[in-house]
Amino acid sequence: QVQLAESGGGLVQAGGSLRLSCAASRRTFSNYVVGWFRQVPGKEREFVAFISWSSGSTYYADSVKDRFTISRDNAKNTVYLQMNSLKPEDTAGYYCAAKFQFESTRYPEYDYWGQGTQVTVSP
Repeated sequence: QVQLAESGGGLVQAGGSLRLSCAASRRTFSNYVVGWFRQVPGKEREFVAFISWSSGSTYYADSVKDRFTISRDNAKNTVYLQMNSLKPEDTAGYYCAAKFQFESTRYPEYDYWGQGTQVTVSP
């Protein structure tokens, strides 16, 4: 019912920037919360940021809040993750996810997931 597609990953040097996009097949994200998570092989999936579509409120993990910005485009039904001052430890697969209505930082509570996009930061 809800199909998500991430794009924008790639290779970048430390200190550089990338902008990830998450586009939904739905007409609107209205009443949904959209989050970004990342995962390294052998480690648990880690919360990065979320945005509440209705209110526009945002929340960030401490590890990224000074460097990353999550935003929305109502017309395009798209969520962005602007990543600045990238570090090698940011290297991971990045996943867009959505859930209905209530805010959460926990990945098991999200119902819809994209296929992921790889971000690799070289030293």
